[in-house]
Amino acid sequence: MKSTIRLDKMLGNLGYGTRSGIKLLVKQGAVTVNGQRAKDPGMQINPHADSVALDGETIAYRDTVYVMLHKPAGVVSATEDNRDRTVLDLLDPDVTVLSPFPVGRLDKDTEGLLLLTNDGKLAHELLSPKKHVPKTYRALVAGDVDASDAAAFGQGVTLDDGYVTMPAQLQVLAAASDASEALEASTSDSDPSGEELRAAARLARRNLTPDYTEQPLSWIELTINEGKFHQVKRMFEAVGKKVLYLRRVSMGPLTLDAALAPGQWRELSEQEVDSLRSYRKEGLSARP
Repeated sequence: MKSTIRLDKMLGNLGYGTRSGIKLLVKQGAVTVNGQRAKDPGMQINPHADSVALDGETIAYRDTVYVMLHKPAGVVSATEDNRDRTVLDLLDPDVTVLSPFPVGRLDKDTEGLLLLTNDGKLAHELLSPKKHVPKTYRALVAGDVDASDAAAFGQGVTLDDGYVTMPAQLQVLAAASDASEALEASTSDSDPSGEELRAAARLARRNLTPDYTEQPLSWIELTINEGKFHQVKRMFEAVGKKVLYLRRVSMGPLTLDAALAPGQWRELSEQEVDSLRSYRKEGLSARP
């Protein structure tokens, strides 16, 4: 692999201007390489070994970026869209200049963990159907989710197009009565079922229709090992229930940072990146 890069290309990749603009900066003596004024914007440098500075400020080079975003509802998981805000619109320019893209997608009305990176190899490995990377969601569901639903999900359910899902792990976190109380309290200061559930209930109110206002509600956690279109919502529809609010909380070894509010993001730590790179799913290695 080539270890050198043109000086103007390095600076351009990091968002410091167009090639002509960088040429002017070099001509003005604003750019130094290893303490010496650069004379040729096309000179080859080793970005990992050579010290490059602009107006005396050392430039830290990187060619990859890994971002954990708490995706909010109303934003689409895309790099561009003609009608809606995209997840890239939430990031800073010094990150978007590296051209990250979402690894997989969350529905427009779904919140939670979304990984963005420009590491195509890692993204491919995490999205490959052969990897069966587990993804865990929490949802507020219209209907009394019970042990029979958990058993059905554990066997795999038939979706509306005839596809039978892989076995999934379904757990009820709050009884239907508790979830209903949370919805009733979601506009008050009371908090009968925990802040997380109350916040979910508050957001779920916008999805309520007359058909569901009288039904009990269930607060659940579901782990799936594949990623079909609208899969979580369609799985619950297959057992006669409706997802009112959905949030992804983990993907493989990566867990949503509880300190991130919807719309906030941070770059992954080295340990988190290493965990993604080394991650290998144990157990389900192939579908029967």
